Amino acid sequence: MTTITTDPTPQEINRFWIDETGPKGWYVQSDALDRQIRDRFMAAWIDAPRLAVQWAGTADGALAALILTDQFPRNMFRDDARAFATDPLALRIARAALEAGHDLATPEPARQFFYLPFEHSEELADQDLAVELFAQRMPGENLLHAQLHRDTIARFGRFPWRNAALGRTPTDAERAVMDAGGYGALVSGRLSLADLA
Repeated sequence: MTTITTDPTPQEINRFWIDETGPKGWYVQSDALDRQIRDRFMAAWIDAPRLAVQWAGTADGALAALILTDQFPRNMFRDDARAFATDPLALRIARAALEAGHDLATPEPARQFFYLPFEHSEELADQDLAVELFAQRMPGENLLHAQLHRDTIARFGRFPWRNAALGRTPTDAERAVMDAGGYGALVSGRLSLADLA
């Protein structure tokens, strides 16, 4: 028997991520949520280049495309290089969305998903843009995270917490960050990047 699958709509993706999952689920590791995203949206993620072109012309469509390419893979592929495979596509979508004003047409807290592809980039210029966007268009706790990401890239040129998934050999300083608790240690203040200078 052949299973017929249909593409999700942008509204389905946005409803699932913004309304059903919500802020309480976005940054907490949950095997059940990861499995649900894989089951519901893996086929769409595989087809993301086509869907992104179809959806990117509206604010809701661009938001869904960013969730699909920047957020979902981080849940679907934890500790796997595929978690970052569609980051370049997410950056292209985000740049076009900013130019079209889709971010400002999107209310908080969903607006952050237009800026996170820059925060997830390992290019310092993208990091600087993420900090600027959060500072100007969505100030609050997200700005702290943007600054920590930018400072990490300024210090290491990459995120130490991706090294294992990407098969990269850590430096001694990167190893010290991970031994101290990785990103969580930076957020909690248990570790300062200045300590590693």
